[in-house]
Order: sequence, then C-alpha cells, then structure tokens
Amino acid sequence: MFVVPLAILLALGLWPWASAVIAALVGLCLSYLLLGKSRASVARDLYHARHPDKQTANPDSEIEDSLMSAQERVKSEREGKSQ
Repeated sequence: MFVVPLAILLALGLWPWASAVIAALVGLCLSYLLLGKSRASVARDLYHARHPDKQTANPDSEIEDSLMSAQERVKSEREGKSQ
C-alpha cells in the first residue's frame, strides 16, 4: 500500500521526498480503510489475552491439588479406622 503509490508518484516526476511523504499518507489511509476487520480482530485478541474469562489451569497445580486431596482422603480413612 506504500510501494504502488510511491512508484506512481515517482513516475509522474515528483520530488522523491515529496513522493515518499504522499505515498506514506496514502498507504496509511488505505490501510486504515481496508484493514479494519484485521485491526478489530487483533484488538479483540489482545483484550482477551489481557482479560481472560476464566483462569487458565496450570497442569502442575492440578497435579498438586489431586495429590493433596488423595493424601487428605488417606489420612481421614486412617483416622476413621483407628477410632
């Protein structure tokens, strides 16, 4: 979106620095108009990455939690049998 306007402006004989500035402005405008869906998608993905709906589960934490509950279950069974 920058190269095509730059090439056209240079072919028309404008000064190179003016062609570069105008091509940059044209490219910025075109990308803003034509890439709106992509921009919205990236913004939505960034928002969901920063504000997750639920916490992601850590596999190590799940393993530790299951081991702790198993140990508590065994401990309660032993206390029940000793009484």
